[in-house]
Amino acid sequence: MSRRRLLGSAGAAGATGLVLGATGGATGFAATRPEEPAALTTVGSTRLMFHGKHQPGITTPLQARGHLVAFDLVPGAGRKDAAALMRRWSDVARLLMAGEPADGGGAHDTGIALDAGPSSLTVTFGFGRTFFERTDLVAHRPPGLDPLPPFSSDHLDAKRSDGDLWVQIGADDALVAFHALRSLQKEAAPAARVRWQMNGFNRSPGATAQPMTARNLMGQVDGTGNPKPTDSDFDQRVFVPVGTDARYDWLAGGSYAVVRRIRMLLDDWEKLSVQRQEQVIGRRKKDGAPLSGGTETTAMDLDKAGPDGKLVIPDNAHARISSPEKNSGAAMLRRPFSYHDGIATDGTADAGLLFICWQADPLRGFVPVQRKLDRGDALSPFIRHEASGLFAVPGGAAEGEYVGQRLLES
Repeated sequence: MSRRRLLGSAGAAGATGLVLGATGGATGFAATRPEEPAALTTVGSTRLMFHGKHQPGITTPLQARGHLVAFDLVPGAGRKDAAALMRRWSDVARLLMAGEPADGGGAHDTGIALDAGPSSLTVTFGFGRTFFERTDLVAHRPPGLDPLPPFSSDHLDAKRSDGDLWVQIGADDALVAFHALRSLQKEAAPAARVRWQMNGFNRSPGATAQPMTARNLMGQVDGTGNPKPTDSDFDQRVFVPVGTDARYDWLAGGSYAVVRRIRMLLDDWEKLSVQRQEQVIGRRKKDGAPLSGGTETTAMDLDKAGPDGKLVIPDNAHARISSPEKNSGAAMLRRPFSYHDGIATDGTADAGLLFICWQADPLRGFVPVQRKLDRGDALSPFIRHEASGLFAVPGGAAEGEYVGQRLLES
């Protein structure tokens, strides 16, 4: 059975909304003869849509594997080259997200994911501040791309920061994610070259009895305070609305991504007792519940004091300082990956968080919260911001469009 035929039969059942999935495949791998391809499980057959109001990979649940890549346009490349590149990239992303070969069935696909399904693959594209200079589109560069201010915890490596173009790849299978990475890197030539690349991971789907908020490499439940799609103001917080200035119409339905490589000083962190770690964060390590009591989703009681009269959630606890209540309602949708790049030159683990947050305006989302954290977060001695980027992410492409077309053909 061909891969395309296999995917067609697997993905035909139970298609609703954004996710298409085959049912009945979660019981495990069926025994097959060597000449027969393995049947796809639910994880392998789950497909997300490329076309839509918003790009995929923003509100998509955390994926098991991720690659973040920034590209710079090569000298001499301009708007026409960028448009051709975005058209190629969009075509490849659409095919791969459908579980098809990158070349539409030709002979030039690498075959890395030949016997796999879509595995919830998402590909998301964004533009950095310098992209608009290289393409003579400065008049269409939105104010939200103004440079981020410096922070005291920054130890930024310029070679691993910023970039003209940004690509986020996520999937629930490592080979599917890598296949997308290689395919997009190949299509970048001759218009663009890689500036930096970062690779991350999360817990695999099905690893726990029921879905739960992810843990980071400090062992803490991470993401409890995220805005929820069911919130009445979710779209206002995350997505750029249609504005009054036609120069920025291309960004309507899009978002801004702040990307930070945050190294965790795990050797220092792991010397703390669990009780002390919980004081630093403001939540119980076991289940993510606030120290003021309840479950993970219980609202923090920031005024609650213990028998000694001290605040149960310390005044410098990370959860307190970063909460919307302490930042005039400022919030962002965090969607990170963990990373581990071996051992650093100082002999410690080079590991931490590829922090990605989404918001309609970084000056009302990321910046005020990070400024507040910068002034006294108890977590600051245990982390180091080593790379940074800010990207404008266009709205989703309609059928027949490529991502960014409304900007590049404006």
